Amino acid sequence: MPIYEFKCLGCGRVYEELVFKSSQEIRCPGCGSEKSEKLLSSFRSRTGGDGGDFSAGGSSCGGCTASSCAGCGVSG
Repeated sequence: MPIYEFKCLGCGRVYEELVFKSSQEIRCPGCGSEKSEKLLSSFRSRTGGDGGDFSAGGSSCGGCTASSCAGCGVSG
């Protein structure tokens, strides 16, 4: 049961919603509108067994073509 991030097309509010099935009706908690768009969310995860560094899921730099910050030298 994934949690998705949505943006309401009526009031512009960004909110998260636990989605049980794809046909589920999603309503904005602010204005009640059913017209929302699903946003592409980024994620972060720890690497290494001792608490290690954070690394972004995919490229975190705008315009960067590396698959991670380690690829372009930017520390996350």
